[in-house]
Amino acid sequence: MLKNCITCGKQTKSYSEFPCVECGEKIVRCAHCRKISNKYRCPSCKREGP
Repeated sequence: MLKNCITCGKQTKSYSEFPCVECGEKIVRCAHCRKISNKYRCPSCKREGP
């Protein structure tokens, strides 16, 4: 199943999915963005994370 990375927007099969610590919204990040520690922003509450 392909999902879009919240950081780079690319569709990927290799991803991690977890809830935002602030609001619980699902966050999907590709393996590459996680590996290089690209920041992400929750689409609901705008909380930023590494």
